[in-house]
Amino acid sequence: MKNLIAHTLAAATLAATTFVSAQAVYNTVPAGDAQYRQCLAYAAKLYEGGKEASPIKGQTKEQAWCTCLWNETPDEFNGNLVKFSESTKGQRVNKICEAYSNWHD
Repeated sequence: MKNLIAHTLAAATLAATTFVSAQAVYNTVPAGDAQYRQCLAYAAKLYEGGKEASPIKGQTKEQAWCTCLWNETPDEFNGNLVKFSESTKGQRVNKICEAYSNWHD
């Protein structure tokens, strides 16, 4: 019985990991996007560790985090992505993007 439970838990964990990985593919931010550039610059001033490698190949933690924020905010959002992430409304998105970039407090 313990083996069955262990195998079931292992399968569930693998399925959850695969699901999270499948969701973690974002659209590429267009080159020169002002909102994204602002996010990178503002995040670099406020937080530490953003220049470290993220789990996303070829991206630093701040690049991955800002890419996630850029993709997770509504299309009509034109404000500061970092300030949005710190707002009450942006807390859920921030948690998603922290996990995506592996950039936590």
